[in-house]
Amino acid sequence: MKNYFYVFFISMVPLVELRGAIPAAYFIKANDPTFNLLTAYILIAIGNMLPMPIIYFFARKVLEWGKDKPVIGGFFTFCLEKGEKGGKKLQEKAGRGLFVALMLFVGIPLPGTGGWTGTLAASILDMDFKSTILAVVCGIALAGCIIGLLCTLGLGAYIGVAV
Repeated sequence: MKNYFYVFFISMVPLVELRGAIPAAYFIKANDPTFNLLTAYILIAIGNMLPMPIIYFFARKVLEWGKDKPVIGGFFTFCLEKGEKGGKKLQEKAGRGLFVALMLFVGIPLPGTGGWTGTLAASILDMDFKSTILAVVCGIALAGCIIGLLCTLGLGAYIGVAV
């Protein structure tokens, strides 16, 4: 049971999110045959999506409040700039197709393009809440499929070579 909590909490960590939790789940599965990957995937997706409403409604306000504070100011400024940069890039490329652009932004597993950054960018762009959450959920599902496929192929290749 603790392994399920482990991957659940990894998926909630900013910048790591699902992209780190799925490989961790595959690693656990390789060492524990009773570990169920489907259950892990569901928990990872829920864990990755859980912070989204909080980020949408509060992150921008907290980051703006803390950007000029000592100790935390540098990190808060970095997060705010990352969200603004992601949002502007998204808006330039998307035009009217902002929903699809946000979904792809979250769904293509590259560093700094996860659910946290996507939700913050959507909040900065003033996208409506329902569209933001739906696009981020679809993006998380897409990223989960891509990372899962890469882990399956990579782990299968490793096992084939190691055996």
